[in-house]
Amino acid sequence: MTEQAQIDTLRTKAIAPRKLLIDGQLCDSETGQTDNVISPLDGSVLTTTAAGSKGDTERAIAAARRAFDDKRWRGMPPAARKKIMLRWAELIEAEMLDLAVLGVRNNGTEIGMALKAEPGSAIATLRFYAEAIDKVYGEIAPTPGDVLGLIHREPIGVVAAIIPWNFPLMIGAWKLGPALAAGNSVVLKPSETASLSLLRVAELALEAGLPAGVLNVVTGEGRVVGEALSHSMDVDVVVFTGSGATGRRLLQASAASNMKRCYLELGGKSANVVFADAKNLTEAAAVSAAGIFRNSGQVCVAGSRLLVERSVHDDFVAELAKAAKSMRVGDPLDLTTQAGAINNATQLAQNLSFVETAQAEGGTLYQGGQRVLEDTGGYFMEPTIITDVAAHHSVAQKEVFGPVLAVTAFEDEDDAIRLANSTDYGLAGGVWTSDLSRAHRMVREMHTGVVHVNTYGGPDVTVPMGGVKQSGNGHDKSLHALDKFLDLKTAWVKL
Repeated sequence: MTEQAQIDTLRTKAIAPRKLLIDGQLCDSETGQTDNVISPLDGSVLTTTAAGSKGDTERAIAAARRAFDDKRWRGMPPAARKKIMLRWAELIEAEMLDLAVLGVRNNGTEIGMALKAEPGSAIATLRFYAEAIDKVYGEIAPTPGDVLGLIHREPIGVVAAIIPWNFPLMIGAWKLGPALAAGNSVVLKPSETASLSLLRVAELALEAGLPAGVLNVVTGEGRVVGEALSHSMDVDVVVFTGSGATGRRLLQASAASNMKRCYLELGGKSANVVFADAKNLTEAAAVSAAGIFRNSGQVCVAGSRLLVERSVHDDFVAELAKAAKSMRVGDPLDLTTQAGAINNATQLAQNLSFVETAQAEGGTLYQGGQRVLEDTGGYFMEPTIITDVAAHHSVAQKEVFGPVLAVTAFEDEDDAIRLANSTDYGLAGGVWTSDLSRAHRMVREMHTGVVHVNTYGGPDVTVPMGGVKQSGNGHDKSLHALDKFLDLKTAWVKL
């Protein structure tokens, strides 16, 4: 059976109603209420999830606290914890295709990307942090000879992880991997519109041997579950990927409760800068198109602003438009599809509204701008290019989180730097040039956490990802991510 045939057998597989996972047990919400799970592929109801309440969330937090305090996880020998996390990755790998299809039915990502970016990425991430468990040491300070200064790294306690809908397994693993490797307990809150694959992965963690209460999952609305987590006096760290508005509420809740640490990845308005001396403008156009239109633009680091040197602007935009037009938008469960569905109806409406606003503010609709495949009942939008965008236009300043590209011409390197840094965001960016010195100058001058040079996208778990300015704080991925989940404790010993 071909891979496509296997996918087709899974696309209509019945999905049982999903429950909460608290203290190692699957359970209904205390209210008995559920939420419908709507597929962005055709607008149908896939299944239901338990609508977690404040009380459910508090029970999950209490379970995580007990698991932390009695040391059932953090007290295990490092080799034993490592073995469990590696076994967890093996179980995910054994269900890789099932998990990818389940996730696509839930969030709309094209299956070709989902296989690599969802279970594939989660497996690699969990293995990376499993291997780090017995390799991250404390320190001995260079103190005077009559004193011994020891620096211990200790798990912090209970972590609340709030996960978005665009890549739930990938981003979920970015939070769970280092939090659990460090010895903490976790309460996980998936997105209301993309929780199914994460729920299954949490069940697999128990099967792998993770003790009850160490990982708990509460589904439900952010204004209920997220509020309860962020206001809890017994949560020590909140990690979140999502909107700036929600990030601000989490910070406010931290200040109003126990001053818990908040690490926030709040999206971006990333500038992809193309100079006339780029080695291969055709390749740059094709990669740039993928950098904004894959997953229908629903990528935090998407190159949603294209800055092109004026001398090549018209030719480059025409080349990019050709690449965008050749991308197949459609059934996310077809391996030939290159751009899948918008996750939900609200997001689709927001995307289309941005196109209208961009034109009203003086931008030119160069290509796209319409909903497509409406007869399927799904949420699809064609790749959209808007030219003549000024730095102050809404489409250049606000995160669309959809397949909408804002294009602006620049005059020289200084102008490119000014435009690249002209938003409140600072998550990612890109630069295309054959001048090595210019590439290094741009990396230094662009105020972002990630800069791609002569490519766009692709960094793996070995390097950190995080933003500056209003793109948030803290880092996912790499060994640096462990810093969010470990306390430093000094032992000062008189000899």
